[in-house]
Amino acid sequence: MSASTTGVFRSLRIFNYRVWAAGSLVSNVGTWMQRIAQDWLVLTELTDHSASAVGVVMALQFGPMLLLLPWTGFAADHLDQRKLLIATQAAMGVLALGLGVLTVGGVAQLWHVYVFAFLSGCAAAFDAPVRQTFVAELVGDADLPNAVALNSMSFNAAQMLGPAVAGLVITSIGSGWAFLINGASFIAVLVSLCLLRVQELRSRARAPRAKGSFVKGLHYVWMRPDLLTIVVMLFLIGTFGWNFPIFISTMAVSVFHANAVGYGLLSSILAAGAMGGALVSAGSKTPQFRTLLFAAAIFGLGFALAAIAPGYWLFAGSLVIIGAAALTFSNATNSLMQLSTEPEMRGRVMAIRVAIALGGTPLGAPVVGWVADQFGPRLALAVGTASGVAAAIVAAIYLRREKMAPRSIYVSIPGAKSETGR
Repeated sequence: MSASTTGVFRSLRIFNYRVWAAGSLVSNVGTWMQRIAQDWLVLTELTDHSASAVGVVMALQFGPMLLLLPWTGFAADHLDQRKLLIATQAAMGVLALGLGVLTVGGVAQLWHVYVFAFLSGCAAAFDAPVRQTFVAELVGDADLPNAVALNSMSFNAAQMLGPAVAGLVITSIGSGWAFLINGASFIAVLVSLCLLRVQELRSRARAPRAKGSFVKGLHYVWMRPDLLTIVVMLFLIGTFGWNFPIFISTMAVSVFHANAVGYGLLSSILAAGAMGGALVSAGSKTPQFRTLLFAAAIFGLGFALAAIAPGYWLFAGSLVIIGAAALTFSNATNSLMQLSTEPEMRGRVMAIRVAIALGGTPLGAPVVGWVADQFGPRLALAVGTASGVAAAIVAAIYLRREKMAPRSIYVSIPGAKSETGR
């Protein structure tokens, strides 16, 4: 097998992907700076350590993923993806600058954060499914799993750097400047989108515009036991497990009494674990369904260790496990759902994936925040444990029924064969 089709960084040989990856890395650093600054602003400056308020912000930020699902899936399958990304990225940049101006000016209030979180969530709802399916246009199906993993490496490299920088910015010049820096960082990804060689994009089949296309997407997933199982697992872990801002901020502030730098460091350590998972994913071939089972089980185990960790550094060590498992699970669901779906349906299927994975936050985040406020952060971590265990059970039931534990599901890479009989 040639070097062009193997290796951890093989997708970087493609010009369009290199340009996209460079712009995304810069923007992702800014995004993580804002996430840390936003949680810190709400938790320590606008409220008296209210985890519930952080949960509301998360609900407003991710709720549009579910509310706008009929339109986001349609947009991903029918509109020019590069132009749509330019619009969504520009909108999120402007919103970051707006919140930054209010915060630096000393007039930001909690309801301002709520409004900006919701508006940013609306832009992100259109951005996320397109950004995920656009990767296939950059590299093609054969390199898609590798490109997805490299995207995750970039995202988590930014998560290691962004929170640490955010902690320093917050303590030195204030949280508002983190928002302003994030707004400026969107310039990098906008420039990268403009520099792409459009003629080299691997355009895929577009679905015809017709009534009921959203319902058709739902029916498609419903009739596919493999996709439906992944969706259920995503709901469990996405709703009750991926509430990292609540878990980490409440443990940092209420249990370990850390400052902004200590909080940012914990988020960076979580990302370090995720980076390890990304490296493994990037070096592997087509993911297998059983990967989801193992990742979900380890995810739950990591939360159990975090819940009983007696000190800051042992808690940080458990975050490494959680980060690696979360990233492995997320990448596997992304690749499996794209590669087992017809190209003309990918936009809608990936919109459903994003909506379920992140759109469940309006349900889970307030619940987790309430548990943390009423019973303490450690019991809130137990909710994360339960989400991983439940998802692993769902995967085990599916694998038992399909008798396909040692095999990968159908993929659309040329030459691949279906192993499910569908």
